[in-house]
Amino acid sequence: MRNISLIFKQFSRSVLLVAGLVVCGLTAHAQTDAAKGEAIFKAKCTACHKIDTRMTGPALGPQLTQETDDAYLTKWIQNNQALIAAGNKKAVKIFNEYNQAGMTVFAELSDADVGNVITYIRADWKKIQDDKAKAPAGGAVAEDKGPSSLVIWGLLGVIVIAFIVILVLNKVIATLERLLLNRQGLALEEATEEEKAPADRLATVKKLLKNKKLVFFIVVCGTIAMGSFSWVTMWNTNVHQGYQPVQPIKYSHQLHAGAMKIECQYCHTGAFKSKNASIPSLNVCMNCHKSVKTESPEIHKIYDALGYDPNTAKYDSTKAKPIQWVRVHNLPDLAYFNHSQHVKVGNIKCQTCHGQVQEMQEVYQYSPLTMKWCIQCHKRTEVNGKGNAYYDSILSAHEKIKKGEKVTAAVLGGIECAKCHY
Repeated sequence: MRNISLIFKQFSRSVLLVAGLVVCGLTAHAQTDAAKGEAIFKAKCTACHKIDTRMTGPALGPQLTQETDDAYLTKWIQNNQALIAAGNKKAVKIFNEYNQAGMTVFAELSDADVGNVITYIRADWKKIQDDKAKAPAGGAVAEDKGPSSLVIWGLLGVIVIAFIVILVLNKVIATLERLLLNRQGLALEEATEEEKAPADRLATVKKLLKNKKLVFFIVVCGTIAMGSFSWVTMWNTNVHQGYQPVQPIKYSHQLHAGAMKIECQYCHTGAFKSKNASIPSLNVCMNCHKSVKTESPEIHKIYDALGYDPNTAKYDSTKAKPIQWVRVHNLPDLAYFNHSQHVKVGNIKCQTCHGQVQEMQEVYQYSPLTMKWCIQCHKRTEVNGKGNAYYDSILSAHEKIKKGEKVTAAVLGGIECAKCHY
């Protein structure tokens, strides 16, 4: 009997110990702070992860909903490399699924920090799911397409009927007025022969044409007006100042160059080293937009052009197709312009020719780009020859000429490619 009592006491202690551990575990879980987790997530995780969209890493919302082992998640976040090295099946599977791209190790995060992050992700994912459930059936609110064709045709029919009714009423009113006059004995008298004769409406014009001074004045004014119109038209031929075509993608220079302070030459890399400023390749866009504004329809046009699937983060070259950008600035073939000479040697800002691009929602041709405009700029632009290798070589050649030494065309840049090959 005493043995049974001892066994019961030991069993009771075990049960109480387990219950206490469970309560402590639940209390610790309940004490996780989603707000702190959000701060850690935004500071350390957003470069590779989103809650609902796959980026460099998986979408964490559904991932953490499927994975309920918080102890494993804590070990993975703190040191995933150790799990992979140890041969953990889950860790190795994820490592291989993402092309063996290792996740950053966050050894500095405590268990409580990781718990806060996990709590935030699950809470935010639940909120996203709830918002989707509350959304109207069929997804987004139906687009307002304006009045239907039936309503438009109905209104046109009403207008036609009203017009016919007005004509009929006018006819009836005229008939009633005539009957009323006839009954009162006030019938209209027949018009005389002189009244029936048509009036000469051109009599005033014929009279003016007989005035020779007036005719001469009109001819001179007409000649001057036509000559001025012809001159202005020919002078502005092929001048497209203000030209603003619609581009296939709504790219805002105001946002990127203005609000975001991105340098022009980050995208237009050829401006300082070649003749053409060059249109940036879509891979330059993907430096940011692989993870920024991925939900935008305009960004998805870039994805479609590259054959990029944001869900798998992979490219399919068979689906790639070029973006058909519309050229804004176009010089005639007879004119030669080199961006690098102006940007690098002349140290001229982009805005000098292209206007305040950082304030333009859509780029347009700011300058007329005529010969007169270029010459005026060259006349007023001061040349700074100090420390410039090109001008140093010119001064050196002049010194040789003064001394009577031999100076060839090559010394003056005569064998540079651009001298002959435009």
